[in-house]
Amino acid sequence: MPAQPAPSSPDLPLPHVAARLEQEERLDRLAGLYERISSTVVPSSGPVRDELRGRSVGHPVHSVLTDLPIGLWASAVALDLTRPDGHADSARRLVGLGLLAAPPTALTGLADFRALSPRGRRVAAVHATCNGVGTLLALASWRARRSGRHGLGTLLSLVGMGAVGAGGYLGGHLAQAMREPRQVPGQDEATD
Repeated sequence: MPAQPAPSSPDLPLPHVAARLEQEERLDRLAGLYERISSTVVPSSGPVRDELRGRSVGHPVHSVLTDLPIGLWASAVALDLTRPDGHADSARRLVGLGLLAAPPTALTGLADFRALSPRGRRVAAVHATCNGVGTLLALASWRARRSGRHGLGTLLSLVGMGAVGAGGYLGGHLAQAMREPRQVPGQDEATD
């Protein structure tokens, strides 16, 4: 029997915030910016777009790829907090590897963006912005660590994980509560 998503309750604060974002028409301008970025970097059709959307695996790949930067950055934070011998170099490398994993993750998200409904695009725009802020903070953390300022690097990673955590929650809202995007190339999709 397939696992069922946990029911979301509008009485809980986080589902309430996510549901409000869906209705917030002021986010349409931000969503329009991501639409333009998506249109610029992702082909509107063809095999590249199809693979970015997950044709070969049968479902969108963005949610799978998000585990890479988040997992790498969370591992760096775990090392920072537990401080085993030699942790500083290992944490810096993990932050750097997360930065390398971020662009393909973002690219697959942009490929999925145009298949979303207007409500979904509003949530996705905030999701992408949170993750963009988190990625910039990870970059600042990596640079601080590289220059020997490990305490600052740790602080930047912690704040960045907060931003990425908020973005991840909204991504989960899109994938589970809103059930978007569920199509793979070849199925009916929203108009690009």
